[in-house]
Amino acid sequence: MALVERGMVLSIMMVAMQISYAAVYKVGDSAGWTTLGNIDYKKWAATKNFQLGDTIIFEYSAKFHNVMRVTHAMYKSCNASSPIATFTTGNDTIKITNHGHHFFFCGVPGHCQAGQKVDINVLKVSVAASPAPSSSPSALASPAEATVPASNVPAPSPSNAAPQKFIALKMMLAFLAMQFLAVNF
Repeated sequence: MALVERGMVLSIMMVAMQISYAAVYKVGDSAGWTTLGNIDYKKWAATKNFQLGDTIIFEYSAKFHNVMRVTHAMYKSCNASSPIATFTTGNDTIKITNHGHHFFFCGVPGHCQAGQKVDINVLKVSVAASPAPSSSPSALASPAEATVPASNVPAPSPSNAAPQKFIALKMMLAFLAMQFLAVNF
């Protein structure tokens, strides 16, 4: 029986460690999603190592901006005529559920042309386990035209910038597991 309990604790710890690799990224960091301040979203994305399970947050004034998920062709031409999805809350959270390029821009006339667009590139060397597909409209689902294989779009240059990790959660779960082991064994 003790062996089964130890196995369960070990399994829980392994799951907790895997989950803790997910990161949360606020697009534009402290500036958020805006046309003010000459934010270079291409440069911002190039400093990130996006992985499956990560969360992308777009924070902006809903009076002046929105977020549209678009195809690669629409992204290149800033064509907002038929987006894959449109977000308008001012605090949109999108979970990454598949590899490849995910293209977003602000659909307000002139904003995309002014640089308010971002390519979230999720490489196949992801550390996190693949989460189950989500039926939520804010999930990065994989419509055929929504993502472009990495061979068709140049990847952002790599960077040494590390994403925020859920270290506190990982430490708390490890502590709880150790307390459980100490009490029961």
